[in-house]
Amino acid sequence: MWADIRRWLKRIGLGIVVLIVCATLFGTGYEFFARRHAHTTYPPPGQMVDIGGRKMHLDCRGTGSPTVILEAGLDTNGSLSWDKVQDHIAQLTRTCSYDRAGMMWSEPKATPQDADAVAADLHATLVAANVTGPLVMVGHSLGGPYVMNYTRTYGDDVKGLVFVDCSHPDQVSRLPPKIVDTIRVSLMYRVLSALSWTGIFRVLPDQDIAGMPERIKPITKAYLGGTFGASLKEMDAVEATLGQSGKLRTLGDRPLVVLTAMQPMPEDMLVAMDLTPQDGLDMQATWKILSAEEASWSTRSRWEIVPDSMHYIQFQRPDLVIQAVTEVVNQVRAEIVD
Repeated sequence: MWADIRRWLKRIGLGIVVLIVCATLFGTGYEFFARRHAHTTYPPPGQMVDIGGRKMHLDCRGTGSPTVILEAGLDTNGSLSWDKVQDHIAQLTRTCSYDRAGMMWSEPKATPQDADAVAADLHATLVAANVTGPLVMVGHSLGGPYVMNYTRTYGDDVKGLVFVDCSHPDQVSRLPPKIVDTIRVSLMYRVLSALSWTGIFRVLPDQDIAGMPERIKPITKAYLGGTFGASLKEMDAVEATLGQSGKLRTLGDRPLVVLTAMQPMPEDMLVAMDLTPQDGLDMQATWKILSAEEASWSTRSRWEIVPDSMHYIQFQRPDLVIQAVTEVVNQVRAEIVD
């Protein structure tokens, strides 16, 4: 009897192994063809710019000077983060969004992805595409430190800035420790990234960001298998990025508008992050102080609290982002004329 049981257990174990292997092979094949299908179904809306053996996606629309550069935050939406605002701003002046290395349509790279690397890539892309200054840099979330570091490195071209609920160089040390722990790279993220080739991202639910256009959800999901790894690389470099950008904390008299999201986080979001309502309030109180400091970096700044939007102001209140960019563009234009 025990011999029969052992034989059945071996067969069951072998069957489980075969199922896992078959599922993995199927997922791998599906992911391969899904990525090819993504490029056919959702081709890049802009141009692919060669920066020396690697291509970056740059989407410029409209005409006029200064040129507005839209820098997305640390997410998997890339240039599509600006879907609700780019065409409107492009009616005023040339406006360019782009994807950082490995994001969406831009090709990946093996080297680290901190703020210095991002600045070098963006500058090489603009030079190769013949996009010259003057520039107005617009950053969302971690895009704020990215554009500050770009200004530190290539500041002669940067004449104005807009911060859309941007990260602060000191946020890791000044936000409540519990908040910082929730946004560090978790083991789950690393496992998901390692398994991206199995097609696992194809079965995950769509992103649920307040105000996110339905139109872009299938596009970002189609490229998620590749983009997620690039996001993880940027997460790993966050502290280096904040340190590099924090070397510049004065913008002189460059026009600056700072938009700060202050809509309370909903209960389901707090639960997902293992935060209490008081934790949420503590985070917002510190975030408000950090935003006020950012507004002090220019002698010509305007700081606006946005009480009816969470982090993605460009999705929930695109009108305010368009207004802020228009304001800075007009100020820069007035100086060019003078």
